[in-house]
Amino acid sequence: MGIVPLREALELSEQKQLDLVEIAPSAKPPVCRLMDYGKFKFEQSKREKESRKKQKIVSVKEVKMRPNIDEHDFQVKARNARKFLSSGDKVKVTIMFRGRQITHPELGERLCIKLAEELSDISSVEKHPKIEGRNMVSILVPRLEPEKSKKEEETDA
Repeated sequence: MGIVPLREALELSEQKQLDLVEIAPSAKPPVCRLMDYGKFKFEQSKREKESRKKQKIVSVKEVKMRPNIDEHDFQVKARNARKFLSSGDKVKVTIMFRGRQITHPELGERLCIKLAEELSDISSVEKHPKIEGRNMVSILVPRLEPEKSKKEEETDA
């Protein structure tokens, strides 16, 4: 409609039995629209609900180990971590030290690195191994796209 004085716009809204809704108050002059405000609010809430549905909530799952873990037990923990990562969750790897084991943090670090290498095809390291109290903590995050699909896309192009 173009630039219309406020009084004229209000009269027009009453004639058409609509509401005068301010869309962009910071614009010069402010932008208003004639519409049914109830319908506008309903559409807006509908869009918000739709956008909330599309959001993925990422939770952090934890895998706990000790520095002297046996190979089979390590494989079980790696399999669990793989399952968590493939479902889109982050994995917090915790190496728990007991007694004098804390004097050999390199064992825990080696274990964290071994797990990261084991899961390197579906994950990447967000936080490198670091000692926090009597524990060593590392965080793995799922990759957005596996390496294979990137290579396949390059060969297709």
